[in-house]
Amino acid sequence: MNGAGRRPRPISSRSSSGETVIELRGVSTTYEGERTPALHGIDMSVRRGEFVAIVGPNGAGKTTLLEVVLGLLPLSSGRGSVLGCDLARERYAIRRRMGYVIQNFELDPLAPFLARDVVMMGFAGSLGPLRYPSVHDREAAVEALSRVGMSMMADRPAGKLSGGEFQRLLLARALATDPDIILLDEPFANLDASARASVGSVVDRVNQAGATVLMVSHDLHAIPSRCARAVLMDRGRIVLDGTMEAVLSSREIDELYGGCCH
Repeated sequence: MNGAGRRPRPISSRSSSGETVIELRGVSTTYEGERTPALHGIDMSVRRGEFVAIVGPNGAGKTTLLEVVLGLLPLSSGRGSVLGCDLARERYAIRRRMGYVIQNFELDPLAPFLARDVVMMGFAGSLGPLRYPSVHDREAAVEALSRVGMSMMADRPAGKLSGGEFQRLLLARALATDPDIILLDEPFANLDASARASVGSVVDRVNQAGATVLMVSHDLHAIPSRCARAVLMDRGRIVLDGTMEAVLSSREIDELYGGCCH
């Protein structure tokens, strides 16, 4: 069976900038086999179209927060909703409407995947078993490559791309399904200054086009220019939530980063 008859999901209007798309209240979560919660009493709201940087030292709970928003981790206490879906009961529905670029995604340089094949992997979660990408899906993949400036690289071996090119490819994979929310986990890790600028420009354009963006970054100097809000975390808790300028100039961030962020 192919995917030709699959109806595309309705996309919520992205013009409703005042709409809350992520709501967490008193959320805590614990990894399986652990006793100490990885997140403690998280309260956070994100409105449609916002660009939010989740910052903090290693082990602060930044990636865990993304995993909760994506519905990958169950809540041990509190309540949450994403795009109007309850995090406790509708996690699969949430994941179908989100794009996720994980940290340190690796691909064997000898793996027989072209760049366009990696983008098509973004449809795996929405197709289900025994279904194949439709013509519409393939067109969407081509469009996603174009959005990140990689149309000419579609038939290049993915394992041979540079670090910056591969990161843009992962962004294309996340964008292919036209998600409402994009989650980025350290998208600038291990990239040189030129590659960081290139990837940051793509992320800026994605947000400008209307997508809500949550980005984890340990590197405070790599945060794209459109990002106006920062959430500072430490030891599984939100320490500060405010404008980028206010957070980066705060006493709290100086304490956590050793005064090296100015």
